Amino acid sequence: MYESSVKIRVRYSETDQMGYVYYGNYAGYYEVARVESLRSLGFAYKELEGQGVMMPVLENKTKFLAPAKYDELLTIKARIASRPGVRIIFHYEIYNEQSELINTGETVLAFVNMTSGRPCRPPQVMQDLLDPYFN
Repeated sequence: MYESSVKIRVRYSETDQMGYVYYGNYAGYYEVARVESLRSLGFAYKELEGQGVMMPVLENKTKFLAPAKYDELLTIKARIASRPGVRIIFHYEIYNEQSELINTGETVLAFVNMTSGRPCRPPQVMQDLLDPYFN
């Protein structure tokens, strides 16, 4: 299992009239955690695209447990619990400043060859970087 975390401060523009994070912004938080997770692994998303592979989102699930609020510093944990194949599944947990779990989520993405538009396996360098977490 591979896990990383990133901190994000809630900006005013991300909130609704009540000062709560608008529900549609959680997908953006997941994306930040996902991209930074790959970067922490040693493989930037930009490198993935440079190798002709993209990762479109196939599924996005979110469970709201409590609201995130304006100006809170959130901790977003991203976890890859199983070895990626043609698909990769990220699990997310979002914690507020009091370390309370306020949101959980999951995204399923596919590796797609940018030239053919067909599913493919992750680049070998990415597989090699993930191997120690799944052996």
